[in-house]
Amino acid sequence: MGQRTYEFSQVFNFRDLGGHPTADGRTVRWRRLFRSDALSNLTDPDREPFQQLGIRTVIDLRRSYELAADGRVPAWDGVTHHNIDPGHPEWSLTPYQDGLDPQRYLADRYRDMADTGAAGLVRAVAMLADSDTVPAVVHCVAGKDRTGVVCALTLSLLGVDDEVIDADYAHSSIGNQRYIEWIQRNGRPDAVMRPWFYSHPGTMRLFLQELRERHGSVEEYVGKAGLGPERITTLREQLLE
Repeated sequence: MGQRTYEFSQVFNFRDLGGHPTADGRTVRWRRLFRSDALSNLTDPDREPFQQLGIRTVIDLRRSYELAADGRVPAWDGVTHHNIDPGHPEWSLTPYQDGLDPQRYLADRYRDMADTGAAGLVRAVAMLADSDTVPAVVHCVAGKDRTGVVCALTLSLLGVDDEVIDADYAHSSIGNQRYIEWIQRNGRPDAVMRPWFYSHPGTMRLFLQELRERHGSVEEYVGKAGLGPERITTLREQLLE
């Protein structure tokens, strides 16, 4: 079995998506696809352990102003950076209100993302089908929402069960809690985990279920955005044992 999680000095939600079983009896390859929070937070001591993973491509889902404010992954040898902003609505337009079901709130935000950002989401998934792209890591800011949707779509296309995808999504709560604890120690002792900071179990399962209700299947959803059956086959060849 491969290593699931990795620790870096100021990156808290980095993990390998390998080892997950698929419906046809295969497994996702280890050390081919990783997910993370913002890699602009990597520091010099992280360089060697990061490069040992063999990552060739960083798919950065942040908005242009987030990239401008915080920078990109360090320009280390052998790493290519791609910025793909799905172009989804700002959450400030539909802020979380006390008393809302956070699972329902998050699933609705992911629905909005899927509706308006399909081209960007599918472009990110399609990159993972290229042999010169992987090993790759997908990240945004916290590594749970935009990254969670891209990874959920990818794992679903690979044949991973929704329950497994949802469990992987829920693991991001651990990373976010580690981040909050870090900023509490570094000048913001009043920082707390908000309800929407958590990756509530059941949220990604609900999102995928409702995506299928609207589009028929995940394959049909990505197909409408330009990712056809041949490309999905290539994706599986790249990422499955």
